[in-house]
Amino acid sequence: MATRARIGIELKNGSVLSVYHHWDGYPEWLGRILNTHYNTRAKVAELIDGGDMSTCWDENNQPEYYSARGENCPPRHDADLNEYLCDGEEYWYLFTNGKWVCYADDSRLSGVVKEVPIPTAALAG
Repeated sequence: MATRARIGIELKNGSVLSVYHHWDGYPEWLGRILNTHYNTRAKVAELIDGGDMSTCWDENNQPEYYSARGENCPPRHDADLNEYLCDGEEYWYLFTNGKWVCYADDSRLSGVVKEVPIPTAALAG
């Protein structure tokens, strides 16, 4: 089963540019991968530029973008944080003020979203 997530970057005007991430979106994996390997604005922007993906970190330490299989799934632009959090994923990651913030559906698809911690221990790789 998938643990669906969205990875976004806050733009200067408060809007959010983001992509869908299909597998292992929980903070103990995706949150730690983002903190460890996508920890600068430039790295986050490059990751998002590739569009929607199955995973941002495969066995070759590379993203698996849907575009590699011929799909056209470019980044999505939302006007603000509220719009960003309204799309039914289980987790949302936002790179803002030089760090990652994670939001989660509080009770699995209840529609109540809250900020949750990302474990600080780095993953190997």
